[in-house]
Amino acid sequence: MHAIAAIVEAAAIEGGAGLVAVGAIALLLLTVLAFALTRGGGGGSAYDRIGAGGISRAGEHGDPPPPPDSPAARSEREREIRQMLEARSERLVRQGGEPLDVEAELARLLAREGGRPAHDAALVAEVRQLAVARNERRLRQGQEPLDVDAEIARTLAELEP
Repeated sequence: MHAIAAIVEAAAIEGGAGLVAVGAIALLLLTVLAFALTRGGGGGSAYDRIGAGGISRAGEHGDPPPPPDSPAARSEREREIRQMLEARSERLVRQGGEPLDVEAELARLLAREGGRPAHDAALVAEVRQLAVARNERRLRQGQEPLDVDAEIARTLAELEP
């Protein structure tokens, strides 16, 4: 309080300039008080807002992520895979290579079910013919026939990269 009295006394001595100084100090004190009472006016300190919005999963609305097998989750997964493939294609082009066919690669990756890739129908038909012919040869030789479906799965697994 002694400092404020000294300021008021100086204002009285100096005239108008001192009055401006006292007004500025009073305005500053009111601003600081208002700022302290509202905690910055942004709904909390900056530390309270860390992780809200931007790249955080919940976003600014606090929405939970979609269930894993929902259409929204599949759409998000497809969008992320497409972004990854486009980035890979751009990197290949920068290195002087051929660009990827993003849509074909995306379709190939999304066709995977149960950890095994879906194969072209013509390839499966050709492998089936091979398995049937192999079975017929085994029967002519007097050997036990093989399970055709198991042979097809085994042969396709061998062809995978």
